[in-house]
Amino acid sequence: MVLSVWLVQGLWGMVSIFLVELVRDGYHVVSHAWPPLMRLHNWHHKAFKKDFTPVSEAIYRKAQIYNDVPESLVMMVAMGAIALLTPLWGFWIGFIYAFGFLTSALARSQGWLASSDLTHEPGELTALPGGWQVNRTYHWRHHFDDTNAYYAGHFTISDKLMGTAVSLKGKTVAVTGASGTLGRALLQELAQQKSKPIALTTSEQADLGAGIPIVQWSVGQENELRDLLKTVDILVINHGLNAHRQRHPAAIEASLEVNALSGWRLMELFFTTVETSAERATKEVWINTSEAEVNPALSPLYEVSKRLIGDLITLRRLDAPCVVRKLILGPFKSNLNPVGVMGAGWVAWAIVALAKRDIRNIVVTINPLTYLVFPLSEWSKALYFRLFTRGEG
Repeated sequence: MVLSVWLVQGLWGMVSIFLVELVRDGYHVVSHAWPPLMRLHNWHHKAFKKDFTPVSEAIYRKAQIYNDVPESLVMMVAMGAIALLTPLWGFWIGFIYAFGFLTSALARSQGWLASSDLTHEPGELTALPGGWQVNRTYHWRHHFDDTNAYYAGHFTISDKLMGTAVSLKGKTVAVTGASGTLGRALLQELAQQKSKPIALTTSEQADLGAGIPIVQWSVGQENELRDLLKTVDILVINHGLNAHRQRHPAAIEASLEVNALSGWRLMELFFTTVETSAERATKEVWINTSEAEVNPALSPLYEVSKRLIGDLITLRRLDAPCVVRKLILGPFKSNLNPVGVMGAGWVAWAIVALAKRDIRNIVVTINPLTYLVFPLSEWSKALYFRLFTRGEG
């Protein structure tokens, strides 16, 4: 009986830690909107250089006093109030957790604790941005990519809910298949997000509207895009073809080349442009693989080629130098699929909305089974590839 009580209260203690982190994230958001707190919080942003080394010891210590200490006190007051108002003494764990932040902030402000906290440790960024847990690379973007995004302190759930887990503002985004139905819709949606879209198209007569640069390219000549890709933050690989009812060698070769091998070459070429900490933190690849990865599309060559690129992406993700997102899309109406049931504009909106919430497998479909089958398929393939392959070094 006593053991069960301690177990229940321990579980509530875990909940309290999650809640106190949400309080911290809320305080952070308010600190970017309410002038009195902004003046305090700005000390935190002034304290670090781009490699997270302190600008000066004096400014770093002031940042602890003016930002970290009041933040910790708010966390303690919130959790103390919850603990007092409920009979669940497990909530006091959250209060103690917040007290730990206060003591470490006070120690750093007096120079008694030399090292910074984990998300501000100096040095090169070596890891990709965390998906569900904040790491140095994730938090670096709040300081040096977009200060009005990436607010989360430990769990990224608050940013995912607010749509601030990925900022598209000011990003250069190149979209292949730009003259197609979805390509056009994505370019429009990205422009509305204040990014800088670039249309990559194989069409010689593409008219995508004023203000969007158009770059022509050819499948098989991906290397000619190398210099352009060095200037691109996000590459959206969206081109493809659908050889309905065909199985002759030329159709097989074209399907594999356009739907799989061309995208793979572009992805690998883009990877070579990821060289610095900033590029590792902000560069991304989005690849449209389709739900044909896991479901029939009534077009065998389309399925075979899409499953190939899907597997190649899953394999390369294990060692990718930047974030790679899959776009697993159901049947939307387009020239490739005139009987599609979803509107391309809505699909583009959903893709961007989910990307801003840092969803790395973006499923947009009317088929409920895909939402169940794809995550299991992706997880099992990734595990298989991890167990039976090895990367460089």
